[in-house]
Amino acid sequence: MNRLFKRILSILLICIIFGIVVVGIINYNIIKFSNKYIVSLEDAPKCEAALVLGALVYRNGRVSPILQDRLDVGIELYKNNIVKKVLLSGDHGQKSYDEVNAMKEYVISRNVPAEDIFLDHAGFNTYDSLYRAKHVFQAKEIIIVTQEYHLPRAIYIARKLGIDAYGVTADKHIYPKMPLYKNREFLARVKDYVLVNFLKPKSRYLGEVIDLSGDGRITNDKK
Repeated sequence: MNRLFKRILSILLICIIFGIVVVGIINYNIIKFSNKYIVSLEDAPKCEAALVLGALVYRNGRVSPILQDRLDVGIELYKNNIVKKVLLSGDHGQKSYDEVNAMKEYVISRNVPAEDIFLDHAGFNTYDSLYRAKHVFQAKEIIIVTQEYHLPRAIYIARKLGIDAYGVTADKHIYPKMPLYKNREFLARVKDYVLVNFLKPKSRYLGEVIDLSGDGRITNDKK
């Protein structure tokens, strides 16, 4: 019995070590692949749109600091004529929680014309946001805006989906929960590596094609 227990323990230990190695290799490869596409705002190539990925919105409709920084960088890209449109992708799965309209109101308050703002109401996670950017909005060239810890995964997904994607970081402040975000991202990279390379699921919501060269106001109530 004691010998059997030791054998089971050894097998479990080997599996754990193997799992850690696999997770480490996947994270390393995603970061290495994506880092060459992360650029400064000044060096960003001209693209059709900036894709701003959603984050927490408070109950009063105010965007959180981490989301505000993303939006500010997206606005800078637009006002510097690096992008022609701003695509805001976030969670609007419930009437009681609406990231995208809060994002839109913030961007409009910074004098970005409503016709140049596109809303993706079904960007429930990073994979969905990029899948919908490709298949719903037909994006070919985009600049993804999010924090540095998140950018490699977003760029990796986008490029594996066939989008010519670059990333600009939005780390304008120190965020209290950043250690938690980074730890969670370590596993999220593995999840999305499997999704984009092997499972290749469709986004939960697709719908009709929306032309990014048109008027963004048509997306105000669409999913």
